[in-house]
Amino acid sequence: MKSLLVLCVVCPLAVLCVSGTAEQKSKNCNEVRAAFSSKGFNINDVPNKGISGASLKVCPQGFSCCTVEMEEKLSQQSHTEIKAPVSRLSTNLQTIFKERHNHFDNFFRELLKNAEASLHNMFLRTYGKMYEQNSELFGNFFASLTRYYIDGSAKVDLDAMLTDFWADLLERMFRLVNVQFEFSDAYMECVSRNTDELQPFGDVPRKLRIQLKRAFIAARTFVRGLKLMPEVFNKVSTVSATPSCVRAATKMLYCPYCSGQVALKPCQNYCLNVMRGCLANQADLDTEWNNFLDAMLNLADRLEGPFNFESVMDPIDVKISEAIMNMQENSMQVSQKVFQGCGTPKLSQSFRSKRSLKETGFTGRFRPYTPEARPTTAAGTSLDRLTSEVKKKLKHAKKFWSTLPETVCADERIAPGDECWNGTAKSRYELHVIGNGLANQGTNPDVEVDITKPHTVIRSQIAALKEMTIWLKTAHSGNEIIESIDDDSSGESGSGCDSASCEPDIYFFTTTTPIPKGPRVNLVHSNNSAGVPIRAGVTLALCGLIAALLAPRLR
Repeated sequence: MKSLLVLCVVCPLAVLCVSGTAEQKSKNCNEVRAAFSSKGFNINDVPNKGISGASLKVCPQGFSCCTVEMEEKLSQQSHTEIKAPVSRLSTNLQTIFKERHNHFDNFFRELLKNAEASLHNMFLRTYGKMYEQNSELFGNFFASLTRYYIDGSAKVDLDAMLTDFWADLLERMFRLVNVQFEFSDAYMECVSRNTDELQPFGDVPRKLRIQLKRAFIAARTFVRGLKLMPEVFNKVSTVSATPSCVRAATKMLYCPYCSGQVALKPCQNYCLNVMRGCLANQADLDTEWNNFLDAMLNLADRLEGPFNFESVMDPIDVKISEAIMNMQENSMQVSQKVFQGCGTPKLSQSFRSKRSLKETGFTGRFRPYTPEARPTTAAGTSLDRLTSEVKKKLKHAKKFWSTLPETVCADERIAPGDECWNGTAKSRYELHVIGNGLANQGTNPDVEVDITKPHTVIRSQIAALKEMTIWLKTAHSGNEIIESIDDDSSGESGSGCDSASCEPDIYFFTTTTPIPKGPRVNLVHSNNSAGVPIRAGVTLALCGLIAALLAPRLR
């Protein structure tokens, strides 16, 4: 009985002793002072012992180690810390894709330079002075290709440029293979107008046009997409946190300090609710962001396959040389067709012997093209390698905005079952976790979000992603959105094959888009076409003569 009585007396005393020790510890703000100092604040701003928190605006108003001034400073610190991980993660990807953009852009530009240098060296070796006298034609050709890569159809009509290039090349070669004749400017205009009908270069111009157009559209659109990504990261990461977000972040990050529990981490679901409220507008980027990345990945597949810019530009000198050889081999037939359609020219007075024809005309032949002959490309790499690397980065960037709250809260992760800061005390967080995006924030228990006012910067970036996705999908089909210098031009036009009869995955195909031909007209096919203009003139003259003879009788 005595032992039971003693036990009854001792137990309450033990409880009182323990609670007294805990209360004494809780009133001590030394840990808060040390933590406050580690953040760069003045340690003298922290009271030595707990005070009443009745005047606090954010944190619990019971016992507190914080003054109103401290709470204000912690609020400013929360604003910085809530933006820091978003800025860090965005800046990391911004840097990655800025570098990838520069790599691709420099690679494509160097390919153009290498292709021009390769053609120059090959033609100089083969044709010598004859090429030097006509080198500006090829220089202008590559200058136009470079301008088209940089500015697109807003500055260069690729179809018209290629048509003019082949017509000009035909004029020059036609003179060289027919040096025994004199040709007036009017006669050469007739020759030029009928380049398409004559087909002096075989099927090379048609195939090369399709190759160039698809490869250039894919390359410049992909580079444009890579350029957009750092811009989106830069603009979105600078979006300021709302006052309600800063208030919620302060309550989550630093109210444990005020309660004297500096080591207490926020509950995982509590952190998610706060961050999903703070990043609600950013999360709305996710749908269009993922659509954009899918379009980038699909176009990257095209760059590795049928729209490979490198495989078009590397052997372009050989393709043009093949066209010239076709003209050489068919020069007699071509000349005969021209003479039939444009009339027989006069013999040149300066033409003296067959030897002059042999020395003046194109006589060179080209070595067969081999893959080993490819010039060194940008940074010693290849398009396949660059594309493979960037595809990994694109896949890694998917769902970046919707998973941002989880990524930020991962730093505050606690072990399952551990007690944590739930916003008011050391306990468990019992509230439900709301979904991502602005529309879901009406039920957020920790952050007040005005779901009726989407952020204008975020909405503008969503619109930019949508527009770029359309460009990428159009380029994926081999088509191009026609750019115009005029501001009121918003039309969309395909420059590849979009008809049901075309096979989109075949490298060479017949396009349904007509090639701009300017004043060029079709050449008459009839075998009896020689002398037609002369017979027509004679007929008109006879009619005039008969009319003149009959006129007196009719009176």
